Amino acid sequence: MTTDQNSQPLSMLQALKVRQISFSDIRHAFSAGLKDFSRRPLLSMFFGLVYATFGIVLVLGFTVFDSIWMTLPAAVGFPLVAPFVAVGLYEMSRRMKKGEDFTWKEIFLVIFKQQQREFGWMSFVVLFVFWIWIYQARLLLALFLQWQSFSSLDNFVEVITTTQNGILFITIGTLVGAVLATVLFSLTVVSMPLLLDKEIDFISAMILSVKAVHTNPAVMLPWGAMIAILVFLALAPAFIGIIFVLPILGHVTWHLYERVIDDSVLKALQSKA
Repeated sequence: MTTDQNSQPLSMLQALKVRQISFSDIRHAFSAGLKDFSRRPLLSMFFGLVYATFGIVLVLGFTVFDSIWMTLPAAVGFPLVAPFVAVGLYEMSRRMKKGEDFTWKEIFLVIFKQQQREFGWMSFVVLFVFWIWIYQARLLLALFLQWQSFSSLDNFVEVITTTQNGILFITIGTLVGAVLATVLFSLTVVSMPLLLDKEIDFISAMILSVKAVHTNPAVMLPWGAMIAILVFLALAPAFIGIIFVLPILGHVTWHLYERVIDDSVLKALQSKA
């Protein structure tokens, strides 16, 4: 707990401020993220490989249980869980910004310790929204396609792009997915790196994250859409692209967080303590 000059309790919500940013901040963050990736490419790509492996296992599971139609909704919703996987990338960028050297073991140890902090609750929020996305996809399938079975993913794509009910399914599903993705992006774009960087509760972190998007909608919302598009495109070549795209986006997100959140008041108070 910190205090102000009148010795009144000062919460983290008061000590941390949200800055207004522009697209130049996105460009600077992207440049810094690419630099971080180039400095430690193997470790960075490891986290991309973990994310890609999870996706491959997910698709194989749908195939084994004769739910191949779930592949497309899962691929669309897949970017929703990216912030959770990227925590190791945030820690790498945090240390590189400070000029600190580190080993793989040290990064994994930081990730492991997050289960003892508020990050676990934030992970629950992410996975809950992903579950809602998958559930609504199943509901829309029942409403518009009457649980029609599909022999292959190509057959499923043909049905949803050439039939009236299929087009309704994909249109409404896309709209619902866009709303869920926007909500989750707003809740996590700042809160995930913030929870790693500061001793703050996950509710306050989400409030600051939503405030960051609300303060900079013309910048943050297009950035969120760009993330979704890049991740979705990276899934196309058998998840190979995600091994490179996810690490870069993770590093970029950390540097964008540093540009959005102003912690100068908190640092000033801590220096006086």
